[in-house]
Amino acid sequence: MRPITMEQVEEKRAEILKTIQDPTATHEQKVTYLARHAENFLTVLDEPEGLDELMRCDVDTRCICNLFEGEAPYRPRYICPDYEKFLRQGSEFLQLDPPRDLWEALNSLMILYHNVPSITNYPVYIGDLDQLLEPYVAKEDDETVKKALRLFLTSVDRTILDSFCHADIGPKATRTGYLLMQVEAELQDAVPNLTMRVSADTPDEFLTAGIECALRTAKPSFANDRMFRSELGDDYCIASCYNGLYKGGGSYTLCRLLLSNIAKRAKNIADFKENQLPYVMDIMARYMDARVRFVVEESGFFESNFLVREGLIHRERFTAMYGMVGLAECVNILLEKEGLEGRFGHSEAADRLGVEIMDRINAFNNDHQAPYCEATGGHYLLHAQVGIDSDHNVSPGTRIPIGEEPAELVDHLKNINLYQKYFPSGTGDIFPVDMTVHKNPAFVRDVIRGSFQLDIRYLSFYSSDSDVVRVTGYLVKRSEMEKLAGGQNVRQNTTTLGLGASRNCKALDRRVR
Repeated sequence: MRPITMEQVEEKRAEILKTIQDPTATHEQKVTYLARHAENFLTVLDEPEGLDELMRCDVDTRCICNLFEGEAPYRPRYICPDYEKFLRQGSEFLQLDPPRDLWEALNSLMILYHNVPSITNYPVYIGDLDQLLEPYVAKEDDETVKKALRLFLTSVDRTILDSFCHADIGPKATRTGYLLMQVEAELQDAVPNLTMRVSADTPDEFLTAGIECALRTAKPSFANDRMFRSELGDDYCIASCYNGLYKGGGSYTLCRLLLSNIAKRAKNIADFKENQLPYVMDIMARYMDARVRFVVEESGFFESNFLVREGLIHRERFTAMYGMVGLAECVNILLEKEGLEGRFGHSEAADRLGVEIMDRINAFNNDHQAPYCEATGGHYLLHAQVGIDSDHNVSPGTRIPIGEEPAELVDHLKNINLYQKYFPSGTGDIFPVDMTVHKNPAFVRDVIRGSFQLDIRYLSFYSSDSDVVRVTGYLVKRSEMEKLAGGQNVRQNTTTLGLGASRNCKALDRRVR
């Protein structure tokens, strides 16, 4: 534990007062932010030497980011309960019997959601809703089901106050799935986020219904079910932005490499590959090890939480996510240092270097023995992180920078295809499409089918005229960002992130297809 100086105490005091006086934050947001101040005040981890110069430093030189997890982790970052088991058995802790009809099922789920923690203090996975609810929906007519879903989804949007909350549907077509997408398209709310898992057996009609919903409300996104099942098995879910994790488990932590700033440290490509990248990767891996050990061995979470006691989560089904951003800028910086021409996404030299960098990160991760990650063979899962609102000139994951996208969609998809295989815990790309596509959703359907045959993992689309838009991996409403920009309160924390990302990262300026 590092000693705390009086200067740090005064700095923290000023931050707390600023939070208390923030006119744009709601009461609940202030409570969340104040708790985060406390979590960041106490350093309890056995940190690797050299971390400070890489993480607690100026943003222009920062090479490691812990994504606001705090200095004293007291719960896993992402938790993905087994909601099917919950509906079968009820909960002794919550004093809930197994539900007997649709109304009781939805009520029980809402109560459980309130008691599922995460880094955001809200659940990042709320279940495979179509499969969970199908047995209860079978007893009701369409209008009754839509009324129940309308009330349920409105409650989710108004009480789970960020759009890292995520639900899944598919790959099998279900009556519940169709009705849920009809209601989502009508409500046009940012929460919950939604993914449709798509396989070769997913009917075109179901996929088309998903596309039509996405063009209205930026969801669902579309996941390559075959890829995720081949890597994580049948009991996987998509949580938070687009994170592939185990049901009944989750992720202890997610930290990320800022590859662009690591490239700035290097003299040339050889120095980057042989010295700078290995050095930073090793420190981040050992920092993550310390975080995992504290959560498992010292926080008491797995000994005390009712989700564990009632078998809704299992420590053995947790892993952690070794993230990265800024591959594009990293490649461009290194090529410039060597006096070589080429830009990420636009030249064979850039593509080769990008793939070689990812090969080295993948090899390092496969060699590193991660504690308490039995579910993933004793290793972390690589993750192409979506970026944060304060990133400047750092593209999410392995994405081509906004404003530099290839003119032809097929060329963009070919570049994406180079990097998808590295990220079983998530990577994705976003394509705004011209509003005229509403007249021809088969165009988007063909793009999804063809991309998934090429082993592209995850795709998102939204209409260029939609109020709900996908910023990086989460959803926000343009109208809510306008309110916040005007100094008004808004309900969801992610609206603040979206406004920052739109200003700092040009997140709403993608090429329209």
